Amino acid sequence: MKKLIGWTVSIVALLLIVANDVGGRFDAPAYEGPHSDHFDGDRFHNVEPVDLPSLSRGLRYALTTDHGPWDPWREYPAFDPPPDRVVGGRLRVTYINHATTLIQVDSLNVLADPIWSERASPFSWIGPERRHAPGVRLDQLPPIDIVLLSHNHYDHTDLTTLDTLRVEHDPLFIVELGSSALLSERGLTNVKELDWGQDVRHRGARIVGQRCRHFSGRGLNDRQRTLWMSYILETPSGRVYFSGDTGYGPHFTQTGQQLGPFRLAILPIGAFLPKWFMGSVHINPEEAIQAHRELGAHTSLAVHYGTFRLSEEGQDRPLEALPTTLSQVDDVRFWALSPGEGRDVP
Repeated sequence: MKKLIGWTVSIVALLLIVANDVGGRFDAPAYEGPHSDHFDGDRFHNVEPVDLPSLSRGLRYALTTDHGPWDPWREYPAFDPPPDRVVGGRLRVTYINHATTLIQVDSLNVLADPIWSERASPFSWIGPERRHAPGVRLDQLPPIDIVLLSHNHYDHTDLTTLDTLRVEHDPLFIVELGSSALLSERGLTNVKELDWGQDVRHRGARIVGQRCRHFSGRGLNDRQRTLWMSYILETPSGRVYFSGDTGYGPHFTQTGQQLGPFRLAILPIGAFLPKWFMGSVHINPEEAIQAHRELGAHTSLAVHYGTFRLSEEGQDRPLEALPTTLSQVDDVRFWALSPGEGRDVP
């Protein structure tokens, strides 16, 4: 009965999206620009061939998957709010929820892929629902100077949260190629778009867009119409790598060789099962450890797990797999923090 209910909810959600997307209601504006090795004038693509999720594959997933256990709601211990700024060569990272991470270094505050909404969905009443509160309330954030957006999926580009950040902090929004049009529709105009390999300097830091392996789309007709991105934050006190969502590929080694090593890497460990459906666009804990080593990271932080049920594995499966993976390697500092927990990076 539990599995039947899961099937029904998944299929109904897909049908609702189809029914409501007539005329591209949820589609993000499409990028228009010159051709490149990853843009054909119409759609972006990964450098290596990638099997992307599709409606038919999504229906197969909905009909065959057997979800692991998730708690309806979890409470986590409260931590002190982050400091306003850190100086003197300190680098501090705070895990908030899902992929949302606060990076503080050299008096600069950077917030990556912020989501405070109750659902990662175009709807307020259906779609992946959060299973724990954000570890830092919006009104507890220090002044935010930069917001990084890795791609336009609902769990990474949460427009309601971005509206609040604009009003309360007026940060520079750094986004992947094509996404400034979506933000401008909401009145967010302090935006800088980057292509892979492009950079921008702000408040003494250099932010570099980097290639990764994923896809984009908010509706049914805008697949691949905007780019997906990893970022490198270069500061006088070291480099930080924020992966966003990505499958495993040679880009980790290439990034490590060209722009590493990294004082900190922020890497996803969740939404990886079933492998036939998720494995091409999300890394698993074992691949995250491999990426850590290929990037030349001194410390890595695990993200993208435990907040929204997006895949087959249970809520605790990514964290359970991480210690097992770590036991097979030596000298790897890979942190998994509780929501709201901050830590100084050596």
